[in-house]
Amino acid sequence: MSDYKFLVATDMDYTLLLPGQPVSDANKEAVQAIRDAGGAVTLATGRTFYLCGSYARDLGITVPLITSNGAAISDPVLFKDLKSVDFPSPVLEALIDLFVTGGVDATGYSSDGLYFFENSSRRQFIADYNAGVPDEIKVIELPDLAHSFNKFLLIRPSSDLISKLRSFPELEIVSSAKDFYDVMMKGTSKGIALKSIASSLGVDMTFALGDSENDLSLLKAADYSVAMKDSSIERCADYIAPRCEDDGFAKAVYDFILPTAKLGAHL
Repeated sequence: MSDYKFLVATDMDYTLLLPGQPVSDANKEAVQAIRDAGGAVTLATGRTFYLCGSYARDLGITVPLITSNGAAISDPVLFKDLKSVDFPSPVLEALIDLFVTGGVDATGYSSDGLYFFENSSRRQFIADYNAGVPDEIKVIELPDLAHSFNKFLLIRPSSDLISKLRSFPELEIVSSAKDFYDVMMKGTSKGIALKSIASSLGVDMTFALGDSENDLSLLKAADYSVAMKDSSIERCADYIAPRCEDDGFAKAVYDFILPTAKLGAHL
């Protein structure tokens, strides 16, 4: 028998919080309300686990996290990937060649840390994150490409590059925000990872919240889905929450998730 009555998986940026900002007090209280009702909360994000550690710790999350858009499942307590779907060598070499020769704004996600390509614009974001967290959960910057990788983040890539990447049958390409594209191996998604975690926890009722294209698989995999207002995925949700900046996560928890979970427990 599961220790949890239900599982709530939430996207981070523009769903639970605004990029670079802390989780609001209202949303923190809503996370605790889920826990008080017998539910579990996990993060389902395009971020590497290195960029989730401080949030998971602050929110008291101990169940596995969905990271790298589902290309990894991570332990927030042990602070490591439990599973990582890495690019095989031939695919990895081809991608690196494309990114290096094209001078692409790219960042590599590895279980060992992050690698910044020459034109990566994510260094400052990572530096700002590291400035506010303890040393043991800071993002590690990799000095070279001699590592396995499960995701590449591309910012403002050319349409020609995206077309080339979509021609790789082994790859999954999704947009995670305006001008942001994530490259993973085919067969990885937030939705697949959600089902895996729910199964491992023995949970039969799942909820998902998101705002972007890379959250579609998550919403479709969950029993009940929430999209943020004015997002591109409203059509796929059971409930539309107010915008992130209006504490839409908390509103969804109190008005939809907790009542639905309570009703479902009595069916």
